[in-house]
Amino acid sequence: MKEHILVINPGSTSTKIAVFEGRKEVFGKTIYHTPQDLAPYPKISQQYEYRKETIFNELKNNNIQTGHFAVVIGRGGLVHPIASGTYRVNEQMLKHLAESISGEHASNLGGLLAHSIASEIPGCQAFIADPVVVDEL
Repeated sequence: MKEHILVINPGSTSTKIAVFEGRKEVFGKTIYHTPQDLAPYPKISQQYEYRKETIFNELKNNNIQTGHFAVVIGRGGLVHPIASGTYRVNEQMLKHLAESISGEHASNLGGLLAHSIASEIPGCQAFIADPVVVDEL
């Protein structure tokens, strides 16, 4: 079986997703969220289930089977300052992102979504990459 990777980049008014087979992108989509879509969620963290559902719907509508993912990776959010790179999602990170300890930002959903989706797929791992807190000047 080929290595499939789901990449999730949540933004303020969209969620970008891409599917890779190894290093080759085989699917990419920007899912736009209207103000009306987001109105029921006063806090960004409350958009979690809505965004997860939109991701699954988009994958299903494009005949992409989630069971083939080896990795789900989300855009890193407002965690404590760290160097650029890729980090495995862990319980401390999930708590930090869910509680918006370092602030409320759409990218906080990246790690939460990656972990949740990966946990539904046997053998799948969750990561974040290059959190918005990276400052290497």
